[in-house]
Amino acid sequence: MANMTKYALEVSLKKLLLQKPLDKITINDLTEDCGISRMAFYYHFKDIYDLVEWACMEDASRALQGKKTYDSWQEGLEQIFEAVLENKPFIMNVYHSVSREQIENYLFRLTYQLIMGVVEEKSVGVNITQEDKTFIAEFYKYGFVGIMLDWIKQGMKADYHVIVEKMSTALKGNITNSIQNFSK
Repeated sequence: MANMTKYALEVSLKKLLLQKPLDKITINDLTEDCGISRMAFYYHFKDIYDLVEWACMEDASRALQGKKTYDSWQEGLEQIFEAVLENKPFIMNVYHSVSREQIENYLFRLTYQLIMGVVEEKSVGVNITQEDKTFIAEFYKYGFVGIMLDWIKQGMKADYHVIVEKMSTALKGNITNSIQNFSK
């Protein structure tokens, strides 16, 4: 039941974002749209930005299910782009509001999970510290997120398949090379 309320609030938030900017949506708007009390909202979230962050992470976990390996990271990256595109009004509204940082944090967490899965897989049997694996994942995370933020900033008009293909070409073998370069 608790998750149903959270999902209902997410649906209401995304619906209301089609009508007005995030900073104009109130908790009262959300609770009226869902038919729940304000206390029910506060039982699950501390504020609207907490709901935004939760909604982003839910979308992220659905997008990346099982796509954190070397053989599937490109598909995982495409699914991240697809999740962002499917929620374009939500993402664009949040991106252009006071909570742009939440979109960046969402993308950072999402791409870090994807890249760290690949780094962990490719470093099996290699003498490399966890600190160095984390550094490698974070290094590539910033490149991925930078490209995606530019795409969002430009209105998500470019074909993301082309972007993912170019990223794949640029990265071919680089994560493995980075791991080897850091190995002791």
